[in-house]
Amino acid sequence: MEEVIVAEGLTKVFGSLKAVDEVSFTVRRGEIFGFLGPNGAGKTTTINLLTTLMKPTSGRGLVAGYDIQREPQKVREKIGVLFQDITLDRELTGWENLWVHGLIHGIPRRLLRERIRELLAFVELEEWASHQVKRFSGGMQRRLQIAAALLHRPEVLFLDEPTLGLDPQSRNRIWDYILELRREGVTIFLTTHYMDEAERLCHRTAIIDHGRIIALGTPEELEKSLGSEMVYVKLASNSLQDAARMAEGLKNVEGCRVQMVKPGEISVSTIKASEAIPRIFEKAEGLAVKIREVTYHKPTLEDVFLHLTGRKLRDEEVSGMEAIRIRHRWWR
Repeated sequence: MEEVIVAEGLTKVFGSLKAVDEVSFTVRRGEIFGFLGPNGAGKTTTINLLTTLMKPTSGRGLVAGYDIQREPQKVREKIGVLFQDITLDRELTGWENLWVHGLIHGIPRRLLRERIRELLAFVELEEWASHQVKRFSGGMQRRLQIAAALLHRPEVLFLDEPTLGLDPQSRNRIWDYILELRREGVTIFLTTHYMDEAERLCHRTAIIDHGRIIALGTPEELEKSLGSEMVYVKLASNSLQDAARMAEGLKNVEGCRVQMVKPGEISVSTIKASEAIPRIFEKAEGLAVKIREVTYHKPTLEDVFLHLTGRKLRDEEVSGMEAIRIRHRWWR
């Protein structure tokens, strides 16, 4: 299958911060490729490199057959981009925003009118076309941004956290549009830190942490790499020492892979939870450690991230002030 995006050792350094660290992957034509990781992991910087908004410190990238450094204008003609931040003019109407966007892309006026009508229908905003964007809800603004990104009919669509901050109903509508675009042959590169989003939409997912790709495969392949079931054990105390003792004691139990989640909690990946749980209780009794709760479920991408990094993805969310500091360092 044809490779539409190729990244080879992409690296971006801002002073002492290595935001993207020798990232390599390919995206096939017509697939939805997920880039999953916490805030600050390098997802947006990778999109900025591939969409020619930034130049890599080193490495190479191809998009739709064009080199991101030597042929940036050709790349831009082939791509659509939905940024995290709202990039609409709130004082203009929905129609006017699309009209201006289309003129920037050089779309002939007669053709542009037709495409605006088609895309407003696609994102279900026909009745809002003459209203100022400042009257739109957050979900409506995201849908209008998707329409703007599709005006020039790109081969590749980059979506940077497309459902960030949206309510469940708006998220589901955006998901439906993404799946419909894929059925129409658009290749989609999607960054997210929502596990359910990656699991529902993506053919393959790369997990990125601290600028490096730590896993890549279909969601099913990544989840199966842990085993058949995940067991979470909460101890009666929040003692780091007790959790460390339990984790160490279970490492030699056949068929179990152990990870300490936090003080007072460990996780165990196993082929069969019904056999592993009695052994966990036996080990706890032998160590004089009391268990408060045991739960188990099928592995998820959250579990994959935990076992690869030793922490939960949500624990790695960057605070608002920290995000501002990072952006300031990048700008400088």
